[in-house]
Amino acid sequence: MKKPIGKRLRALLGAALLLPFLAAGCGGEEAGAPPLRVICEATFPPYEYHVRGGIDGIDPALCAIVAECLGRPLEVQDMAFDAVIPAVATGKADIAASGLTVTPERARQVRFSRPYMEAAQVAVVRLESPIRAPADLKGRRLGVQSGSTGDLFVTRTYGEPERFQNVIFAATAALTGKVEASVVDRQPAEVFVARTPGLRILPEPVTRETYALAFAHANARLAAQVDAILATMRRTGDLDLLIRRYLDAMGRQRDGDDGALREAVDTADIRARVVADPALRAEIARLAALPETEGSGAWFRRLAEAAHANFVEGDRWRYLWDGFLVTLGVAALATCLGLLIGFAVAAIRATHDLAGGLTVLDALCRVYLTVIRGTPVVVQLLIIYFVIFGSQDVSKFFVAVVAFGLNSGAYVAEIVRGGILALDRGQAEAGRSLGLSHPRTMLHILLPQALRNVLPALGNEFIVLLKETSVAGYIALMDLTKAGDVIRSQTYTAFMPLLAVAAIYLAVVSLFAWLLGKLEKRLTRNG
Repeated sequence: MKKPIGKRLRALLGAALLLPFLAAGCGGEEAGAPPLRVICEATFPPYEYHVRGGIDGIDPALCAIVAECLGRPLEVQDMAFDAVIPAVATGKADIAASGLTVTPERARQVRFSRPYMEAAQVAVVRLESPIRAPADLKGRRLGVQSGSTGDLFVTRTYGEPERFQNVIFAATAALTGKVEASVVDRQPAEVFVARTPGLRILPEPVTRETYALAFAHANARLAAQVDAILATMRRTGDLDLLIRRYLDAMGRQRDGDDGALREAVDTADIRARVVADPALRAEIARLAALPETEGSGAWFRRLAEAAHANFVEGDRWRYLWDGFLVTLGVAALATCLGLLIGFAVAAIRATHDLAGGLTVLDALCRVYLTVIRGTPVVVQLLIIYFVIFGSQDVSKFFVAVVAFGLNSGAYVAEIVRGGILALDRGQAEAGRSLGLSHPRTMLHILLPQALRNVLPALGNEFIVLLKETSVAGYIALMDLTKAGDVIRSQTYTAFMPLLAVAAIYLAVVSLFAWLLGKLEKRLTRNG
């Protein structure tokens, strides 16, 4: 028997009203739904780390549950730790999930979820180190992961530390004696120490903390939905179960099971239970109606607060000034070293090309040029610091000058050699007709003329070298770029520190380009 028309219309209307709530609740991915963009620094086991085919860990597993509950595909990206909070605050990602500790400084820039994990910062030292407790850290050279809460705590408590890109670099610095101890998060420290003989962890934590996920302030709806998911998982015990599975995998890794953290931990059953929770489905549907954005007044207010926090509060402008002086010093000395090496190599190679001889020296110069020009400068810097000078307590400033000088010398050599070979061969013959030896002809006739011809190219090489020094932060040298990173890691704002660093570089390069133009005009008039 057919249903009356009125009943069928009421049924269709009821289904239509339910559709938005069903779409907003937990379940499969919605067609065309935007991806849930998650960023982390994936060298932080067990919270995030690389496995075969992707990134796994406690944080990615939590975000996978969130994505499935919201019906959105998941995208997890690896990013430097000190850029994680600025990226999510500026809308480059939806969630920052990187073992983030809740602090007042970070809460100014992002909105935190409810905490999901208690953790601690610990000190990693060499086995023979006399350091036995956190009280012994006072007055020591300390390493930290740049932008971490360990960085903030050490800066406030013990003074300026040496800042490294990640936990691995910081712990390696302690192993090689570059620092006396490194203050890092407990779990990744335990994994690294288990794999690395010669290190130990102090039994007493340096400080305790809690971890949470982070969102942009404007993302109130997503933050509320994630809080609902975390509350449900804590109520059902699934949050503790998920964390325990990753900690168990990390424990097997410490016990010698090398494959424990190479494959993704199976959390499919936990995800299925959370997604199917009816109370959670209803709560997420209700929260879908929350506003997503905030007014422009709040944005301008935070902009003014950020300007004060970046440059005035704590005299942070001094980081930029000190870093600027280091950058100029490294660039100037590396340029001098590069010119000495470059002119010597160019003279040897040009002599071989024009007059023959010097076969062995020419071959050595070719090897030098091939190696230096064929490898990135940051790799050369790390090799010189951690390998060549690995067992010596050498100044990082000296290491940077050597690394950038060697790198620049290879390019200067080819620039000068090209200038020499571009000269008329009659210049060399004129020198010989005057009774000059080939070295004296090279020194007094060929090189001065070549220098005038290649001066613009050499000026450009200095500009390139000045900007290349921005990677000096990889060995914890506080140059200009690293100074901007330190400010960013303390205030968690990307725009102002980066803009200030860019403006300083631009001013220096513009001034040098103007001086170089004046010098070129004078040489042209004298020529």
